[in-house]
Amino acid sequence: MEVKERYRLLYDGACPICSREVLWLHRRRPEVIEAVDIAAQDFDAAGFGLSDDQVDAALYGIRPDGSVTVGMDSLREAYRLAGLGWLMNWTGWWPARPAFDVFYRWFARNRIRIGRLLGRQDDCGDNCRF
Repeated sequence: MEVKERYRLLYDGACPICSREVLWLHRRRPEVIEAVDIAAQDFDAAGFGLSDDQVDAALYGIRPDGSVTVGMDSLREAYRLAGLGWLMNWTGWWPARPAFDVFYRWFARNRIRIGRLLGRQDDCGDNCRF
């Protein structure tokens, strides 16, 4: 049986919203999507050719061919691979794309606070990597 490499999503496991979404996508298609927690003690961003600052700032996706997606492009790709591309494709079309890309960057900077406001607690308290 041939084992194909998967699309690897580098997500912040300390972010309850991020964890819920990425792990949901992974469970839909575990043979295609791998969830890699950047908050794990043994995570090494350099192993992916990235810095800690980069992976803390946005969701990164690594395709089997080594090409990289960032932010909303990573989500769009993951949803497509999970068979749910129709839910996210339109966020890549003009004029929605620039607005969603700006919203994503704002969300990424404020993800822990947003999770707390929504009643979701992170596992790291005040000791998150960023």
